Amino acid sequence: MFTLNMQKQKFAIGTLKVREIVPYMPTTQIPYSHHHVIGASTFRGITVPVIDMAAAIGFRPIQPEEYKDCYLIVTDCLRTVVAFMVRSIEKIIECNWREIESAPKSAGSNVFVTGVTRYEDEIIQMLDVELLLSKIYPQYESAKIPMLTDVERERLKALNILLVDDSSIARRQLSEALDSINVPHQICNNGMDALELMRAQASQGHGVDLLVSDIEMPGLDGYELAFEVQNDGELKNSYIILHTSLSSEMCLAQAHQVGAHEALSKFNAGELIEAMLRGAGKIEKQLQTH
Repeated sequence: MFTLNMQKQKFAIGTLKVREIVPYMPTTQIPYSHHHVIGASTFRGITVPVIDMAAAIGFRPIQPEEYKDCYLIVTDCLRTVVAFMVRSIEKIIECNWREIESAPKSAGSNVFVTGVTRYEDEIIQMLDVELLLSKIYPQYESAKIPMLTDVERERLKALNILLVDDSSIARRQLSEALDSINVPHQICNNGMDALELMRAQASQGHGVDLLVSDIEMPGLDGYELAFEVQNDGELKNSYIILHTSLSSEMCLAQAHQVGAHEALSKFNAGELIEAMLRGAGKIEKQLQTH
């Protein structure tokens, strides 16, 4: 947990995204960088851009004379290492994902908050790091979409595909990747809604064939969703692809342990489409054997 403004509002990001937390270090300016990037510092031999997180989400920028009292949260997300400058570090707490509520829909579709929880009667807002990075580095919004043959496209179009992610930017990226190749799909922004949708559709004889889900989500995370699907006789034939913004082999290994067929580091549209095609192939083989 950390603060960004003078009102001491509490914000948080998941510790799995965090490499280390250090007091502010002097930075070297980067010519033509985004205006929220105050410069670059070196951490353990790696040169890392430093982002004023307060300014990036719409608060008053932290002033240069205030830097010395700030902290840097070095994160590894979306296959890149960046440091977020924050006003103060509060503490690290253990929090059950089930206790984190999704951000209210009335807040809008482009807010930087993915979830809300409480700690000692204070509201803690979970920040959407992916969305924040996409505003500073627009190239994260686009990834090379692979060219598909007509046969491959039709194989995917024949499937009932469900995308699940609590990050608005990730949902948009996933959706645009499939829209660009004219493949229909459904979207949920949390695991609980996804599980309910899958059970409802399975009961109507039209189960989800391909489930593509984020791992870190409030309520019911991707691991738990995959486990629930694999242990439900009506749902267990779904091909499960879990993805994560974390560069962690441990996360990917655990994804396989809970029953996922594929585990990917997001976001790479090409890798995702290829994984979905592998799923389509396996589903076709299952149908042929039956």
